[in-house]
Amino acid sequence: MDNNHKMWSDLGMNLELHDQLCEVLPQAFGDVFLSQENRPESMDYYNMVVADIHGIRPAELIEHQKKGGKVFGTFCIYVPDEIIFAADAIATGLCGGSQFWVPGGEKVLPTNTCPLIKASVGARLDRTCPFFRIADMYIGETTCDGKKKAWEILGEDVPMHVMDLPQMKRAKDIKAWAEEIETLKDTVEEFTGNKVTAKKLGESIKLINNKRKALERLYSYRKNENLPISGADVLMISQIAFYDDPARFTQMTNKLCDELEQRVKDGVSVVPAGTKRIMLTGTPLAIPNWKLHHIIETSGAAVVCEEMCTGTRYFENQVDETKDTLKEQMQALAERYMQINCACFTPNEGRIDDILRLAKEYKADGIIDVNLKFCNLYDTEGFLVERALKDAGIPVLGIETDYTDSDAQQLRTRISAFVEMLNN
Repeated sequence: MDNNHKMWSDLGMNLELHDQLCEVLPQAFGDVFLSQENRPESMDYYNMVVADIHGIRPAELIEHQKKGGKVFGTFCIYVPDEIIFAADAIATGLCGGSQFWVPGGEKVLPTNTCPLIKASVGARLDRTCPFFRIADMYIGETTCDGKKKAWEILGEDVPMHVMDLPQMKRAKDIKAWAEEIETLKDTVEEFTGNKVTAKKLGESIKLINNKRKALERLYSYRKNENLPISGADVLMISQIAFYDDPARFTQMTNKLCDELEQRVKDGVSVVPAGTKRIMLTGTPLAIPNWKLHHIIETSGAAVVCEEMCTGTRYFENQVDETKDTLKEQMQALAERYMQINCACFTPNEGRIDDILRLAKEYKADGIIDVNLKFCNLYDTEGFLVERALKDAGIPVLGIETDYTDSDAQQLRTRISAFVEMLNN
């Protein structure tokens, strides 16, 4: 901890305020994760990562910088990490999942902005998260109006590159996104002084594809009737994927999957037989937002899938690894990333199709459609999602929440009633 304090001090962090966050997180982590029974032994790695979340990985990023490398902070799964790693730089996700950071964001943003955006801005401006202090440049994107204006505010404090994401998925939109990826390549090359070659990009594509494959393998075990791992643990793993070293994360996740494979063979389950299976859809649950999983899984149900950015959207679909030229690779990247079905697109039937497909694959008994307060995109699309689910005969519960615990009891009451309805 003493070494961490020196590192945090050198980063110009507000140590007094940051210490308050460090006091709260261990209790929250213990309540949600360590209280679980029969967890896989391989979860020890992820426990360690979160236990020293502001120490281990930040120290690695700083060591990379000392050797002349650059670190890029990203907020969205549309930003292609492959480009950044191909320039011998590191991409790290910038989490915004804590109420602790929201007041800092509200100093410069309207109160009726979604908590994810407010928390992301607050973490930087209040100097209470090392990842936000370490990143040499931020990569933003135009997935919503709130983010677009937040990037302007953050851009006054840190170098910012914004990618213009098309809002439709026509051939010309995919072409436009390929051009945006090429512009990102040019920006990253200029900022790092390193050239992105077809060889390096090809290696980077395989690196990130391997991480996706490990996550896809992890999720596949949740399709079993006997669940070898809890939804809360999988959520934590998915959140860690955004900032851990990709090669190490892939190795450790495949190690966990080997254990889960044996658990499945042995008929080991973390929940009793007949436990109702819940799939979540909607807005992302950035670390350390574990509230919903904890409530659901202590209300007699199990979370078996997340159709979210912190879920299937992050890892489904691979980038074509057979392309040999930069132009072909850029096109392959654009085609893969434009397959992600975010609520920012119109029309967006693909997301409805994904939800119905995933509900079947994961044998979901019911679906909870989650909306972070003031996220107009997912809130509005929730009408179409819930209508499609009802038409398909799939029970659905729509909820709106934020990062506070003030609605925890109300959510527990509603979710418990939903689970009871599924049981009857």
